[in-house]
Amino acid sequence: MIDPRFYEVSGPLKASDIAELTGGALIRGDAGRMLVSVASSASARETDLTFLESEDGDLSALSGAGAVIASSATAKLIPNGPAVIEALHPRAAFARAAQRLVRLREFERGASSIHPGARIASSAVLEPGVVVGQGAAIGAEVRIGANAVIGPGVQIGMGTIVGAGAVIRCALLGDGVRIFTGAVVGEAGFGLAAGKGGAALSPHFGRVIMQNGVSLGANSCVDRGLFDDTVIGEGAHIDNLCHIGHNCRIGSGVVMAAFAGVSGSSEVGDGVQFGGRVGLKDHVRVGTGARIAAGAAVLSDVPAGETWAGYPAKPIRTWMRELAWLGRAAQKRSAKEE
Repeated sequence: MIDPRFYEVSGPLKASDIAELTGGALIRGDAGRMLVSVASSASARETDLTFLESEDGDLSALSGAGAVIASSATAKLIPNGPAVIEALHPRAAFARAAQRLVRLREFERGASSIHPGARIASSAVLEPGVVVGQGAAIGAEVRIGANAVIGPGVQIGMGTIVGAGAVIRCALLGDGVRIFTGAVVGEAGFGLAAGKGGAALSPHFGRVIMQNGVSLGANSCVDRGLFDDTVIGEGAHIDNLCHIGHNCRIGSGVVMAAFAGVSGSSEVGDGVQFGGRVGLKDHVRVGTGARIAAGAAVLSDVPAGETWAGYPAKPIRTWMRELAWLGRAAQKRSAKEE
């Protein structure tokens, strides 16, 4: 569901309007169906526009959607109910239409740096150059560093500290959160929509939620979700120069050393520990209490409690045996060449 604190509805559009706008063909359903918002295919309601790229997943959920943009191969699989718009590149078509239905709330032209519609506790400290957007709320004992930007609608809990030059958009921050210098929270993720003219960035309509006691290191980035939320669990500590992609779920008490990167829609369980420069591919799950050694590239799910290492990552004992074998093989070859 679109959060009105961060996004404004600029529609509605009829299903036929969307077909014309995207260059698609309305092949089924009510051409006059009015669409006012956007949603994922799993949660779309009768006034929502969504899209479908593959046959994977439970297609029955689409029966309650208002309109679905799909390829010719998947359009025929969509159950009765929504208007169905056939397009060669569904994600790209959706991206064009979505931006006509829902817009990110921006800073108002000519408004003061601290918007009069922001709610700021009397005990909060805002250093020089801070910008605060309309509808933002800043709690008691909060300190915002110089030249930080707090976007429209952002909610910041008690005792939170935001470092100089940090940028926070589309985010809900709990109590006692630490955002260090130069960090960026809530920008759009790297979702690409392939189209006729090449790849384009998809608009994002989700949020970032940081629970109590989270720390985010200097120059780190946390992307907001595409539709749903990117969530950082209570007491998680993320080092400098880390990146959390869109739709990720980071559990409570997670520790990530510098240069760690988590690709979109991945899930990291409670108490997981990452060494430096760990990388996770998208849609990977790391189980509760697992440990990932420095420099590892995680390309598949990691069971709870295990320690993995290597490139690609695997259970650490397997990786160490393989390294030992490789070392012995190299020594034998070197001895033969001598």
